[in-house]
Amino acid sequence: MNHSVLARPRTELARWLGLAAFGVVVAAAAAIGALGVGTAAEDYATLDRPSWAPPAWLFGPVWTVLYVMIAVAGWLVWRRTGLTGPAMALFATQLVLNALWTPVFFGLGRYGLALIVIVAMWCAIGVTVVLFRAVSRPAAALLLPYWAWVTFATALNAAIWWAN
Repeated sequence: MNHSVLARPRTELARWLGLAAFGVVVAAAAAIGALGVGTAAEDYATLDRPSWAPPAWLFGPVWTVLYVMIAVAGWLVWRRTGLTGPAMALFATQLVLNALWTPVFFGLGRYGLALIVIVAMWCAIGVTVVLFRAVSRPAAALLLPYWAWVTFATALNAAIWWAN
């Protein structure tokens, strides 16, 4: 019996611990992204934004739901493939880019560089969706709202970069 963390879970306890681990990893990516940008809501409010920009209070609830869906999607694929392979590599890549975007946009105020990061993240999410679909259609479906939100966020990032 292989007990490696990289392997597929073999017991029910391992499956549930895996879900908890995915929750912790995704929450860590969110927390890392938020480090040093505690005034993001205030900073966002001071930007020249397009008329279709959502209010700052909306981002927290939306991202909370999306992060739960991201964690569950990763967990569903891990249950079938373990942590190795291209699907999980792209999952990790998009999480790293997700964690990187907030400090670049808010912490550094580098809107053009943040646009490059979010476009790379959008591409990584798209490839992750395709790779997840081959393993678990529900996992791929769970990432679609995330991809849609990042599509919107990319347009918003571009508009803010242009205006500021």
